[in-house]
Amino acid sequence: MKTLDELICRLGRSEKKVAVAQAADYEVLRAIKKAVELKLATFLLTGNETTIKQMASDVELDLSEVEIFNCSNDYAAKEAVKKVREGKAHVLMKGHIDTKSLVKEVLNKEYGLRTGRVLSHVALFEIPNQERLVFLTDSAMNIAPTLDEKAQIIQNAVEVATQSGWVNPKVAPIAAVEVVNSAMPATIDAASLTQMNRRGQINHCIIDGPLAFDNAVSKESAELKGIKSEVAGVADILMVPTIEVANTLYKSFMYFAEGKVAAVVSGAKAPIILTSRSDSAESKLYSLALALQ
Repeated sequence: MKTLDELICRLGRSEKKVAVAQAADYEVLRAIKKAVELKLATFLLTGNETTIKQMASDVELDLSEVEIFNCSNDYAAKEAVKKVREGKAHVLMKGHIDTKSLVKEVLNKEYGLRTGRVLSHVALFEIPNQERLVFLTDSAMNIAPTLDEKAQIIQNAVEVATQSGWVNPKVAPIAAVEVVNSAMPATIDAASLTQMNRRGQINHCIIDGPLAFDNAVSKESAELKGIKSEVAGVADILMVPTIEVANTLYKSFMYFAEGKVAAVVSGAKAPIILTSRSDSAESKLYSLALALQ
C-alpha cells in the first residue's frame, strides 16, 4: 500500500456504525459527509442537536440517514462511549472535545471500553518522498512505557497493520544507535523485544532492533553501516522509546515532510479515532478508514 487513498478503496462499503463524541465540529462533519457519500459507515452523533444540525447544514451534510443523540456537551463523550459499549456502534470518534475528557470516559470502570490491555496510539503516514506507508507508535498515550508496555504497544500496532492488509509487518524499535549500549535503556529494551519476538512472545510480525531512525527507514543507510537485518531499511512499524520521540517524529512528518496521516487508538474494546481538533477533514476521513478496516 503506497497511499492512504488505498485504505478507502480497500474498505469499500461498510455497515459499521461510528459514534461521534460531541459532533459539533466542522472538520469532523466534513469528514462524515465524505464518508456518508462513499458509504463507508453509518453515524451516530452525540451533542447538542440544534448546533449539530446547523453546522451540518453549513457543510451540506445530509442528515437523513444520520442518527443524532441529543444531550448536553458535558455528557456527549459519555453517551458516545456507552453506545459503543452496548454494541450500538462499532467505532468511537472524537469530535469537538479534548482528548483527556474522552479518554476519561473510555477508561470508566462502569461503562468504558477497557480490556486490560495498554491503550496506544497508532499512526499511519503517507510521506511524499517515500515509496510505502509507515506506521508510528506511540505518540499520544504512553509517556515512558516499560518493556512489557512496549510489547503491548507493538502488538496493538501489528493488529492494526494486519487488519489493514499487512502480512507479518516489520517492526523497528527505535533508539539513538543500532547497537546495544548498557548506558542507553532504549537499546536494551529493543534487543529484549527482538528476542521476545523470536521466542514467540510477540507474534505476527518481525522485530529487529535496536535500529536508529536512518537505518530503520533507509536501505542505503543500513547498507553503509553493514547492518544485516530483515527489518533495516524496510520497517513498516516504527516503535519509539518515549512519547517525546514519537510526538516530534509525528509533527516532523506533518510539518517538514508534508505527510498525510491516519490515526487510531488500539487496545480498547473498539477502535478509537483520536485525531487532533486542528486536523483536517482529510486526516479525519483517513482515520475513519483505518478504524473501519
